Amino acid sequence: MPDGVLEARDRLDVVPPTFGGTLRRIRDDRGVSREKLAFAAGVSASYIAHLESGEREHPTRSVVDALLRYLDRVVRLPADDRRHLFELAGLAVTEVPTVDELRAGIGPAMRRGLSLHEPNPAGFFDARWNLLAVNRVAAAMFPGLAEGGNMLHWMFGDPSARRALPDWERVTALSVANLRGRIGRPGEAAWAGALLAELSHYPEFRRLWSTGAISYGGDLPMLRFHDAAAGAPCLLEFQVYEVDSGVHPGWIRFFLGFRSS
Repeated sequence: MPDGVLEARDRLDVVPPTFGGTLRRIRDDRGVSREKLAFAAGVSASYIAHLESGEREHPTRSVVDALLRYLDRVVRLPADDRRHLFELAGLAVTEVPTVDELRAGIGPAMRRGLSLHEPNPAGFFDARWNLLAVNRVAAAMFPGLAEGGNMLHWMFGDPSARRALPDWERVTALSVANLRGRIGRPGEAAWAGALLAELSHYPEFRRLWSTGAISYGGDLPMLRFHDAAAGAPCLLEFQVYEVDSGVHPGWIRFFLGFRSS
């Protein structure tokens, strides 16, 4: 047998993670017995044993919440462990973060990265189209829209948006279609109603929403923006990526624009 290659019997612990196995590791790390965890979560000790053995693989959200609430009180549970347990249980993380919480997650290194992309516009926004952080080039593209502000409110409610976006109708139609697609994802209804109620005050938003158009942001078209420095429109090709955050999975997007010659 080649050096460094283990016998099969020595590799039995290298297996995909399971909800039960991960729960047991976290419980053992805290020195919590099955009986104590079961009592605190309002379930039976035999149910915990079935979870940990894999006989029960998909607990309900209320059970997972109760288990994690107690384990978190014993020793603070890292955000990555919390997310991992929910995903192993086949459940999405449904907490709705505030704009301030998401902006706080854009650390110094991520902000420095934005400046490195200059002279290309770059920034981060969330699933509700709140602008979280931008470099100086992107800030100039959105006059009147500060970090923490909502891009859809700016497009429909700020007159400067029509001047900054020569293709205003095209950009807003695409943005509304992307919003509809986003809202269709599991767990998004918790925030969608409030945002739609706010945006419904704009007649142009209601008109575009009524078309029923849906987009998931595949190949983005070239978009024109007014270049304040040049005093003329410039053509930009945008790329958008989802940022996989352990604290707020699925919430943060990164955008980067390239000028077309």
